[in-house]
Amino acid sequence: MMNDVDDLSSTTPGASSGNVDPCAELRGKRILLGVTGGIAAYKAAELTRLLLKSGARVQVVMTGAAMRFVTPVTFQALSGEPVCTDLWDAGVGNNMAHINLSRDADAILVAPASADFLAKAAHGLADDLLSTLVLARECPLLAAPAMNRQMWENPATQRNAQSLRADGVELLGPACGEQACGESGAGRMLEAQEILEALIAFFQPKVLAKKKLLITAGPTFEAIDPVRGITNLSSGKMGYALARAASEAGAEVTLVSGPTALAAPPGVLRIDVVSAAQMYEEVMRRAQDSEIFIAVAAVADYRPAHPASEKLKKDEREGVPPLIELQLNPDILAEVAALPRPPFCVGFAAESRNLAEYAARKREAKKIPLIVGNLIQDGLGGENNALTLFDAAGAHPLPPGPKIALARALVAHIAKLLS
Repeated sequence: MMNDVDDLSSTTPGASSGNVDPCAELRGKRILLGVTGGIAAYKAAELTRLLLKSGARVQVVMTGAAMRFVTPVTFQALSGEPVCTDLWDAGVGNNMAHINLSRDADAILVAPASADFLAKAAHGLADDLLSTLVLARECPLLAAPAMNRQMWENPATQRNAQSLRADGVELLGPACGEQACGESGAGRMLEAQEILEALIAFFQPKVLAKKKLLITAGPTFEAIDPVRGITNLSSGKMGYALARAASEAGAEVTLVSGPTALAAPPGVLRIDVVSAAQMYEEVMRRAQDSEIFIAVAAVADYRPAHPASEKLKKDEREGVPPLIELQLNPDILAEVAALPRPPFCVGFAAESRNLAEYAARKREAKKIPLIVGNLIQDGLGGENNALTLFDAAGAHPLPPGPKIALARALVAHIAKLLS
């Protein structure tokens, strides 16, 4: 079923830590982690831990230069697997470690990937175990470059990077920032968590490839005066999870976000707004160029008709509150759905009771193909939720789980309806 969510409580056989994350997003994956020479090699230790926590089985392969920075003992202790370092390892039965290692791997991830490694991979050179097994692989290759900014910006390295991308190699980064040499610029390896998220995204089915998707998330804030306003308790977490899931699925995602403390998911264009009027303006500007519109934001229904330009003072007469005249905010979802050529519209209905009745009524009133319903007591502001999808075929409940898992299930359901 397209809307099924994996059992989130199981663990991965062979994971040595025993503390697999409940989401276990890499459950069942075998990752060959290549570590090359560079000060960023220490980050590969944290990456190994995170891969295991996400359910992957990790086999580490180190170059001679890498062992100058971190010992194989470190990675063996973390991964629970012997670390491979020698192309001529006589302990391998057929003496073909470069063939055997990659045959049952789901991906080879090289982090850090030095300038020397990128050059070898781009030109098909094979003079050590890592470069040889990369040349002999049948699985995808991902690499996280790490080097001095001048090395990264060198035309030769840029040619190698371009050649690798053309060959289907996924380059993760590099980032900009301070470097061990004391300089600052491009060439810094991504942090371990960023690499993990990029690897998870790589494995997601590209069911929305090349689709243009517009999404709203978070609350809106309607000013009463310069310091007070009308808002709600929306955290934006569900909307941001959906933006991430859609981007992982290959969509070109624009996120129009109300005020939140969340970071934009990688690859997502975020447009920051405050009020419902600003959100309406940004959405209507982009809606007709979008193929999918998902209205997750908790938009305030009303706004003060005449916000004060100065802070309102408390009335000296006790018990006499100020009168605030309210007016309706635009119904963003309804107006997008009413366009002459609307995108595929998805709404959200957060209710405290009668979910099925209210969500179905809202879907029919707005004339949209899909609405996602949830009870606010099940997930408002938290990391987990429980959703029910309502479309023309009826109700499709999703098992409770992390919001990112639910977001991926929703993206799969949207792709099914589109097809």
